[in-house]
Amino acid sequence: MEASDDEDENEDGWVIPPTKEKEEGDDNKRFFILDHSYLKEYQRKIYDLTTNKVYASKTLVYLEKDGTLSPRGIMLIDAVGEDEYVKRFYYPAEDGVNGALWRIAKAFVAVNDSGHHQLVSHWLYTHAAIEPFVIATNRQLSVMHPIYKLLSPHYRDTMNMNSLARQLLIHANGPVERNFFPGKFAMSLTSEIYKSWNLMDHALPTDLCKRGVAAMENNKTLRLLISDYPYAVDGLEIYCAIQNYVSSYSSLYYTTDISLQCDVELQTWWTELRELGHGDLKHETWWPNMQTLSSLTEVCTILIWLASAYHASLNFGQYAYAGFVPNRPTFIRHPMPDPKEYDEIENDPEGLLLKSITSKAQALTVMSVLEILSMHSSDEVYIGQREDKEWTSDRRAVEVFERFREELVRIEKRIEERNKDERLQNRIGEVGVAYTLLYPSTSDFRRVAGISGRGVPNSVSV
Repeated sequence: MEASDDEDENEDGWVIPPTKEKEEGDDNKRFFILDHSYLKEYQRKIYDLTTNKVYASKTLVYLEKDGTLSPRGIMLIDAVGEDEYVKRFYYPAEDGVNGALWRIAKAFVAVNDSGHHQLVSHWLYTHAAIEPFVIATNRQLSVMHPIYKLLSPHYRDTMNMNSLARQLLIHANGPVERNFFPGKFAMSLTSEIYKSWNLMDHALPTDLCKRGVAAMENNKTLRLLISDYPYAVDGLEIYCAIQNYVSSYSSLYYTTDISLQCDVELQTWWTELRELGHGDLKHETWWPNMQTLSSLTEVCTILIWLASAYHASLNFGQYAYAGFVPNRPTFIRHPMPDPKEYDEIENDPEGLLLKSITSKAQALTVMSVLEILSMHSSDEVYIGQREDKEWTSDRRAVEVFERFREELVRIEKRIEERNKDERLQNRIGEVGVAYTLLYPSTSDFRRVAGISGRGVPNSVSV
């Protein structure tokens, strides 16, 4: 998603009437774009080798004065020939043919979004991206090394989860390929997007700015363009807590940059990560040189964030938000209706929608997968907790970790307060479900298994 204004987007062909804010001279950018236009590159492959249907899409979303977002237009892009695409535009409507077309267009955007969520945001950016770091850490850092002690809790379940995913979910003709777009090209899609993967872009402040939902002012102050954005508000508090913890902890062992540069284990670890773990990206210029405490702090903060809070925000709410599959369909079985089908739309608009998206059999599998993924295990260890109470004999490190734990408990209380604030409409939504996906659960030692919709485990887990 990126911020824009309506003049820019008119170059794409939108027909959006001037907003009241524009007429009053408000220059703030209030339009955002949910951009799945990259799917144009895959349409012909999918059409040539499968019966699947997929539309690249752009969705224009408007930030209302009450802080909520509303879709104002959808562009569906279809490949019709070699380097030839047709754009079709759909706009909000309540009734009749236009209302039915608008609902189907929204469903097709949801298909794109659910596929990107599962294959890219979830699998690629958390499960797969963390794996090379787990391997290099275990190969190059001794269990006594302070950075091993810092990172190892956040690797606890990653390799087991990834192994199970490969066996049960993402293998050829498995549940993901059969029930999520783009079918047999699911792993091809993630592999292609990985080519532009950049670890440093996954620092939460950087990510928010890159996606156009925040801006950096004076190179030091982050301003959210959507102030009532629960993921960003809660996430930034947790991200800053992690960063402060990593900085305080690391500075206990590296009092100068020279001491870090002279740590042979650490430098070998970093070399393996770049040259073996990410050999195809090793020449990218974005890799930090790992010569300063600040670069070590930034890298470790991002790793902990991805493995813990970022993964939790993506994984543990899937059943609540997408378990009712028509609310977030995963597959397109029938293309956008043409004029010949308008009579059918008028007679049975819901029937045509259901015929167009995920089938009943597919929906049953999707619901089962999402229910399993959304469950916490009975041996969960949440962020700010340690499985081994004797993880270090260094009292200074214990004190730093205790301050981290206390800050996370304070964040829990602030999240609870924000969720009670009726002015923050995006925290509850129209269905009355509070946003708790980034509620740390640091203070919870009950180890209750199941679907709770809250809790940030230390590591990628199910």
